[in-house]
Amino acid sequence: MASFDLIMPKMGESVAEATIIKWTKNEGDKIKIDETVLEIATDKVDSEIPSPFEGTLVKRLFNEGDVVQVGAVIGVISSEANASASETPKTNTPEVKQETKKEETGSSSTVSAPKTAANNNYGDSTKFYSPLVKSIAKEEGISLTELDGIKGTGQDGRVTKSDILAYLPNRNKQSSGSKTETNTTSTPTKSTPVNVGDNAVIVHRPAVSVGAGDEIIEMDRMRKIIADNMVMSKHVAPHVTSYVEADVTNLVQWRDKVKKDFEKREGEKLTFTPLFIEAVTRAIKDFPMINVSVDQTGTKIIKRKNINIGMAAALPTGNLIVPVIKNADERNLIGITKAVNDLANRARANKLQPDEIQGGTFTLTNVGGFGNVMGTPIILQPQVAILAVGSIKKKPAVIETPQGDMIGIRQFMFLSLSYDHRVVDGSLGGTFLRRVADYLENWDVNRTI
Repeated sequence: MASFDLIMPKMGESVAEATIIKWTKNEGDKIKIDETVLEIATDKVDSEIPSPFEGTLVKRLFNEGDVVQVGAVIGVISSEANASASETPKTNTPEVKQETKKEETGSSSTVSAPKTAANNNYGDSTKFYSPLVKSIAKEEGISLTELDGIKGTGQDGRVTKSDILAYLPNRNKQSSGSKTETNTTSTPTKSTPVNVGDNAVIVHRPAVSVGAGDEIIEMDRMRKIIADNMVMSKHVAPHVTSYVEADVTNLVQWRDKVKKDFEKREGEKLTFTPLFIEAVTRAIKDFPMINVSVDQTGTKIIKRKNINIGMAAALPTGNLIVPVIKNADERNLIGITKAVNDLANRARANKLQPDEIQGGTFTLTNVGGFGNVMGTPIILQPQVAILAVGSIKKKPAVIETPQGDMIGIRQFMFLSLSYDHRVVDGSLGGTFLRRVADYLENWDVNRTI
């Protein structure tokens, strides 16, 4: 009887583990090649894992909610229809757990929290905890009662690795402040740690009353991550936003002229987004100190070699994701267009790979797609700037000609740049933004692609 191991696939250089969200196949179910067996989630993206084999799923080695290392065996598939779990050779699961624990210990070793012997049987809890979370809790001497008190951001409120690691740095503070919090019953608040670099900021959320007829909607996993990231960014970076209005008449006329032939020739729709991205990459070449990050100490600037442009994309769920065009400055307009369309389509279909939403050095968000004329976007850490482009509107304008000033109808749009005032001053931020506008305004109406 032939049996095959189903492996947690590699999802990018920077992704070491994933959480099993849902098994779509039960033990004993028939599976076709490329049929989805389970759904997994990394920090920012959910993915479906297809089967590379045809057969029967005879063993699931991990449960929903477990955090699994890349390369670990997560299931066993038999090539024969009458295969059973008892006939399948056992996979060496303990080795996977042992490797995971080694990684867990390394992750939590930098956290200064009191370590006492914790002999709690975490299995007695009514809540589900992954082996990864249990191992960290045991290593850090967290009691079962204390573990049950940690608010989880995972599926169904489960405590994830990020939750418990964010809790540890403030463990002493929360313990010492518990009496004070108990006494202030007149204005109850909820304190939640939000990661900022290597530290965690305590965010005090006020109590909110629920009225008759109000509907309570639990945030999904992605919305919780977005919320935490936005709060973290506003805490770590002092935001400043600059605005310019650009006359993009030439750009609009050129696109209207070439878009049909372009689609017929390339099989791709030519939207405004690739044109904006090209202008941004050219401006970054002119002002490379926009393409930087601040290290976790807050005292060093990392000047990026590559120009990787993130493009914010709205999902059907209402959530937002930012796929990244790597080395955008090395692509021509056709290449940028194909990358934009491919990433946008796969984002909406939930087919992005984890590496495709990481490594961005600058982000573009198109608020004009929702009919908005401008916005004040929040920086996507650890970047230091994000550009919002508004909708294009026709307006009467004064046109200077050799014969004198005239009134004409022109196409205008607002550009707004939010930047980290720790390292980007108004001079750099404003000049960079003006340069992007200049590239758009001076678009060559006779350009060929």
